[in-house]
Amino acid sequence: MATPYYVPETSVPLPPPDADVITTACDYCIVACGYKVYRWPVAGGKNGGPLADQNAFGVDFPVDPLGPWIAPNQHNVVLHKGEPHHIVIIPDKDTKHVNIDGDSSIRGGAIAKKAYNPQSPTRDRLKQPLLRMYGVLMPVPWDFALDIAAEVSKHVIAKHGANAYGVKTYSYQYMENTYAITKYALRHINTANFTFHDTPSDVTSTPGFRDAGFDNFGPSYEDWRDAETLLICGTDPYETKTILFTQWIMRGIENGQKAIFMVPRRTAGVAYAEKNGGLWLDVLPGTDLLVVNAIARIIVENGWEDSDWIQKWVNNKWESSSGFGQGTRNTPWQWRTTWGKFQTAGFDDWKKWLLAQPEFELDKASELSGVDPQKIRTAAEWMAKPRDGGARPKTSIMIEKGFYWSNNTGNTQAISALGIIVGAGGRPGQVIARAGGHQRGGLRGGKYPRNKSPEKLPGRRRRAIDTDRYMVAGHTRLAHVIGNTWIQSMCGSQGLAKRFDELVVANPHQIRSFDKQDIIDTLKARADSGGMVVINQEIYLVDPIGNRYADIVFPAATWGEETFTRANGERRIRLYQKFYDAPGEAKPDWWIIAQLGKRMGFDGFDWKDSNDVLEEGSRFSRGSRKDFHMVKVAAHREGKTLHQKLAEFGTNGIQGPVMMLADGSLEGTKRLHDVNRKLPDAGPAGQNMFNKKLTHFNSQTGKCNIQKSPWSLFSDYWEWMRPKGDELWCTSGRINERWQSGFDDRRRPYIVQRWPENWVELHPDDAKARGIENGDYVMLFSDRIPSQKDTILGVEGDDFQFGSLMKNGHIELSKASITAVAIVTPAIKKGVAYMDFLHTSQPANALAGRVVDWISGNYNYKMGVGKVKKIGVSPYKDTFRSMSFARRDIA
Repeated sequence: MATPYYVPETSVPLPPPDADVITTACDYCIVACGYKVYRWPVAGGKNGGPLADQNAFGVDFPVDPLGPWIAPNQHNVVLHKGEPHHIVIIPDKDTKHVNIDGDSSIRGGAIAKKAYNPQSPTRDRLKQPLLRMYGVLMPVPWDFALDIAAEVSKHVIAKHGANAYGVKTYSYQYMENTYAITKYALRHINTANFTFHDTPSDVTSTPGFRDAGFDNFGPSYEDWRDAETLLICGTDPYETKTILFTQWIMRGIENGQKAIFMVPRRTAGVAYAEKNGGLWLDVLPGTDLLVVNAIARIIVENGWEDSDWIQKWVNNKWESSSGFGQGTRNTPWQWRTTWGKFQTAGFDDWKKWLLAQPEFELDKASELSGVDPQKIRTAAEWMAKPRDGGARPKTSIMIEKGFYWSNNTGNTQAISALGIIVGAGGRPGQVIARAGGHQRGGLRGGKYPRNKSPEKLPGRRRRAIDTDRYMVAGHTRLAHVIGNTWIQSMCGSQGLAKRFDELVVANPHQIRSFDKQDIIDTLKARADSGGMVVINQEIYLVDPIGNRYADIVFPAATWGEETFTRANGERRIRLYQKFYDAPGEAKPDWWIIAQLGKRMGFDGFDWKDSNDVLEEGSRFSRGSRKDFHMVKVAAHREGKTLHQKLAEFGTNGIQGPVMMLADGSLEGTKRLHDVNRKLPDAGPAGQNMFNKKLTHFNSQTGKCNIQKSPWSLFSDYWEWMRPKGDELWCTSGRINERWQSGFDDRRRPYIVQRWPENWVELHPDDAKARGIENGDYVMLFSDRIPSQKDTILGVEGDDFQFGSLMKNGHIELSKASITAVAIVTPAIKKGVAYMDFLHTSQPANALAGRVVDWISGNYNYKMGVGKVKKIGVSPYKDTFRSMSFARRDIA
């Protein structure tokens, strides 16, 4: 429940002219707006004044609305070198990239409140290591906790094998950390029981993009602005990537861009597009593939495809099969692109297949998807129909999680083919990519050992371990969870929590001693008895993974408390500089991993600081979209560290991959797959590396693979999940004001007052039929949550089809229920309920099936199903201090 009222501060201090100025970027969404931190001591009361010569901004106050004014949520007090300091964090008004108007989202605009301050709700930050003794997490010294963790870890690996050591970690929380974690888990422990925060398996999120040859983040932000037609699937950038929408896409719309949204709810971004001549394809969950292929069918039936582009940049069958030698095509993209289910002999063969599929006929696709056929026809025309003079529209395609986390393989294969035929490649305003969720902070310090995974699809095709199913089966004896809400963020989350209870809490081997060796022996005994030990690294105590299950909790330092590096959605690499002291004894994750690694007997973990980690890792960035190795080369030539050199770029950063020119200067890459870019004929000089994706596509020939996307590989699951009786689709996603699980937002009173609990949007007809009104408490529940319970070896071609799994007894059904506050709105499609995706106490994913896309290994998170009933009246229904039920689909 919300605080009864939020009273904002009425004044904030101005930084004096001599305040420290540190550059950073927002910690939240993919856009990563640039910010400046102004810092000065509290002692002495030397604050800035209202005249230009009295403050760090050099302007007279009050200023105009777009000037450097400071909101109360942009000020905080922190410790710097042990002394209290004021900080003011505002968007960089001087930046030339990203947030070019010096603007921010509601999330980033309040990022100063993220910083630890014991007089604020952040007071519950983890400050010292904790060990669960007698059922209670108690503070212990670092050496005590690390020694126990290392000894138990060595025992588990030695006795039960590397795969018994499971690692569930973030993929984005800065390159210094992700390099250290993957070096430890993949190179040294060499466990296949490893994955990232948003998937049960270490696999690509967009298999169709990978197969076609598209990088997830090839475009620059200006490409989204410069498209004449922009198809946006599975996201509203205004709600989720606000500045990308307001400062880039909106400007395109204002200049005549036709924006098409394919989502099941009408949001503010959709409303703005419609008001300005755009289009809303109000698709039912899981039917995106049908609409995409219906659009493609209309295009090819009318001969609107980009023939010149296809002729030059699309593989024929010989080309798509070339370059693999005679051995087993064991990597997923190799077997997918040479498997008859997907592979084509080129465009003509793909067209023949497409036109032969009755489900892609306009009327059938409209019937199943719920989208008006005229809208589908209009979308096809806008995307591909040449003008009277023969000029083609510049079309771009943007996708995100609402699209690719329902029918993961099929949707991404279909949208890739659609992108190919409309010529969305690597040209200005003609691109195809993800919009992005979190920022891109991954840097691999080791390769995933797929050959150690027991998951095998028919045809000797290895797939990464489903870590959820592996844990449920009792094979994970030690779970090392780093910076994520493992349970609530996965499908069938209440079933996962039940299994954690059985393996951890219900196991008889619990610590009831203060002797270190007794503690070690107890945890070893638990692992040996079939139970599970849990180690958690976090900034706050997360329930239940830390609060209920963790045996050892390590306190982590985060944004602003250490110097880190990360890239945004246009591959813009920037330094996130340290500007205040971490709380208590909290340490960055790279440091925690280094201490464990040394105790485990691994070499190469003797880093002095985070710059050491990044410098070691720079060579592993070579050939990637974030290749920054030449920045290190330049830094060392100039007698600087890599971090020092990156700091010189400020909030502008530099776009990867980074090249060094003949004169020693550095040049970034505006877009990948840039078919108009000319590289030196002499090839790469010095330590430069020419990535194929600079000027071509990521396939063996450098051309695109155009692939089939059979509905039949998914339709049995969709039909089984499809609402029966009075059930509704229960899907989920982000809301503008909250980020991820709300780990920071739960500690911001004004956000807690706005969104005190999870909520569910219901169409008025669905609400009326169930006697539900705005502000009612409702329960969403189901007694048919499917979960795959076995790891099987695929022999027959359909062994992993959902229908076969059901027939052969590999699916079990369970129950789930969550509560929410009802919001009745015509903005949501009839037959669909929509919730915030990660309220940890009311997790929407509890209603989604724990059955992975059998080709890719990803979940279909957006396809939950359940019944909805009123259980009472919430305290927000008749009061106006918390929660608004006003419509959000306004422009």
